[in-house]
Amino acid sequence: MELNCDLGESFGNFQSGNDQAIIPYVDAVNIACGFHAGDVSTMQATVKLAKKHHVHIGAHPGFPDLQGFGRRKMELNESEVYGIVLYQIGALAAFARAEDTKIHHVKPHGALYNMACQNQSIAHAIARAVYDYNPDLILYGLANSLLTKAGEDVGLHVAHEVFADRTYQPDGTLTPRSEENAVIDNIETSLAQVELIMKEQCVITTGGNKINIKADTICVHSDTPEALEYVRRLKVLSERNREK
Repeated sequence: MELNCDLGESFGNFQSGNDQAIIPYVDAVNIACGFHAGDVSTMQATVKLAKKHHVHIGAHPGFPDLQGFGRRKMELNESEVYGIVLYQIGALAAFARAEDTKIHHVKPHGALYNMACQNQSIAHAIARAVYDYNPDLILYGLANSLLTKAGEDVGLHVAHEVFADRTYQPDGTLTPRSEENAVIDNIETSLAQVELIMKEQCVITTGGNKINIKADTICVHSDTPEALEYVRRLKVLSERNREK
């Protein structure tokens, strides 16, 4: 199973994550495009780093919300969502082209991602923006959500995404970060969740019940203190599972 990570989230003098150390352990990266995080220097450097390590490059568009790191809901109409997503894909694609490479996928960020998983209008706007830019791009979205369905409906290839370091609600959505148990900060608990997903294609919700879940790619967030250890051990777990 593919391992992806959100990277390129530094901005100006603010440094976030451990991109240099993490990237050798992942298969794909989702690079912030300047709206919720990232800037031109960071985008350029992260594209170069991804190319150097032969990992898939993805655009990671979010709401225009640097202060809130794109994790606050914004009330945008379908046309506005389409525009901000298309704009950010184009920005990252320019840096990729300058490095004689190209983007492989698009994965929305933060509140935009979560809203798209439950709002058909937002999901459709994102899917249409990706398709209109390049129908060969893959849309990454929460497994079994409206976002992946919207991608399939417009004719995109989609990757159903699961999370190593987040907890799940009974309906298959992620627990909101505003709640205390939203993030799994224990590595052993996280690895156990991933192993269950790999072996049984299911996950245990916050209520203690198992639900089925489709999984093509696993995400780890680079801004958590345990991120490097996560990706190291997840890489081993993924390779072990692949050998079986």
